[in-house]
Amino acid sequence: MKSFKKLFTSKPKPHIPESSFKIGGMGSLKVLDVIPSPEDDSHKLKKAFQGFGTDEDGIIEILGHRDANQRKKIRETYHQLYNETLVDALKSELSGDFGKAVILWTYDPSERDARLANEALKSKKKGIKHLEIIVEMSCASSPQHIVAVRQAYCTLFDHSVEEDIVGSVPPPLRKILVGLVTSYRYDKEVVDTDVANLEADRLHEAIKTKDLAHDDVVFILSTRNFYQLRTTFECYKKKHGNPIDKDIEKSGKGDLESLLRMVMLCIDSPEKHFAEVVGTSIIGLGTDEDSLTRAIISRAEIDMMKVKSEYLNIYKSSLDDAVTGDTSGDYRNFLVTLLGGKI
Repeated sequence: MKSFKKLFTSKPKPHIPESSFKIGGMGSLKVLDVIPSPEDDSHKLKKAFQGFGTDEDGIIEILGHRDANQRKKIRETYHQLYNETLVDALKSELSGDFGKAVILWTYDPSERDARLANEALKSKKKGIKHLEIIVEMSCASSPQHIVAVRQAYCTLFDHSVEEDIVGSVPPPLRKILVGLVTSYRYDKEVVDTDVANLEADRLHEAIKTKDLAHDDVVFILSTRNFYQLRTTFECYKKKHGNPIDKDIEKSGKGDLESLLRMVMLCIDSPEKHFAEVVGTSIIGLGTDEDSLTRAIISRAEIDMMKVKSEYLNIYKSSLDDAVTGDTSGDYRNFLVTLLGGKI
């Protein structure tokens, strides 16, 4: 629904003192110290949808300051109170990049990634850029998350993400991606340096011979825990002189090389990967709103403070300023809120 609120009224934005917020871990999301009940939030959201126009600021103020567990309770409560899903209500009231961002944020993270993966795999203009979400959910998230995504995918689409990868992604990319999405890695910090040294040599041999989709490469990248792989990458650099992603980059400019570099980067430094996603989405002509939205929504509760630091290191400018300067309106206000800024 198109909003007429801003055409006829200048309603002041709700003011909440900074001392009322807390930030968890390395995420940028600011959550209230004292959270209203899901019933209160649901009533306020319903009120934001009613009347002449939509109260976008009210929607941002509520959903933009609630973590995944709190949003889940709001979704459940809203459905119970109004016999309508919150997502359906948002779809009927919001549109454009702002609407898409709010809806993605409102989904459970596993459902969000399942829907994004399906959208990517069903896209007619498929390329490495469109496959980023598959790599991110496999290599920049916890083992529990990728399992939850696969379960959500089956529930939503009546078949598996692996089936859609096989049916829509050409070899040898599909071999790498199927290995990644079907992996269930050990998630504790256990490292064997002897294995790391041996597998660093095996990866070097595969890169040197341009046999990048070899079974050994897939096995190493899809079964070893992230701590083990980071140690392997460190051994590779010490033994062979270059970071592994740089050697892959030098070995060719094809899709397979690009995909493997993305995999290595997501495993070794997810914050650097997402800083690059943000950077490439806003630098140059036009803005890739879909990639920008995905990066911020995916990391706001995880490590966005690290992403900001890495962005500053790469681009010598503030991520917050870059987003503010390249977006506008309610879409900008929502992203800035998730980044922990003031609107």
